[in-house]
Amino acid sequence: MKTVLSSFIVLLVVLFAFSNVEASKIDTKSQTVSNLKAAFEGESTASAKYAAYAKKAKKDGFAKVAVLFEAASKAESIHAKNHAAVLEQLGEKAPKVSPKFDVKSTKENLADAIKGEGYEVSTMYPGFIKTSQEGEVTLASISFSYAYKTEQKHLTLYKNALEQLNAGKENTLAAKYFVCSTCGNTYDGTAPKRCGISMTPSERFVVIG
Repeated sequence: MKTVLSSFIVLLVVLFAFSNVEASKIDTKSQTVSNLKAAFEGESTASAKYAAYAKKAKKDGFAKVAVLFEAASKAESIHAKNHAAVLEQLGEKAPKVSPKFDVKSTKENLADAIKGEGYEVSTMYPGFIKTSQEGEVTLASISFSYAYKTEQKHLTLYKNALEQLNAGKENTLAAKYFVCSTCGNTYDGTAPKRCGISMTPSERFVVIG
């Protein structure tokens, strides 16, 4: 009798633990959907903002900074489309977005871009990736990872652009960029035969500039 009772108790403990794990997965999946919607809104806004920043850079006489903003705008639109596609796969719809931002001087716009990319790289996407992995939402993890790795490159490109602009050396910046149509990965000046993030062949890159 004691053996049967002990086995029953063990079974209850296992079932309780399993139910907690499953409940946790449901919670993280729900949170991942919310994160995808937030990321879609953020990337859509960034795409519109960088396009506006590109026009301002041209007006200010910084043609090469304008090309960088145009390339980044394209990359962010790819990220937004990827996030929307994952939401659709999960039976959800991407939210409607009405981008709001201020266009200032080109130097201020670069500083704003650096701040935004820095947040995505240091905080937003690492957290989103962790949650999607815990919830085993593979497509979301891939989409978040594509954006995360690309934003790391954008951050470096923006920092360099501001540094060169402050030094009066805007002419040293690239005049052409290559954006991977799959993940948004952005190359300045030259591009490899395949994307370093998604392995997409270079003939499918979008040329900006």
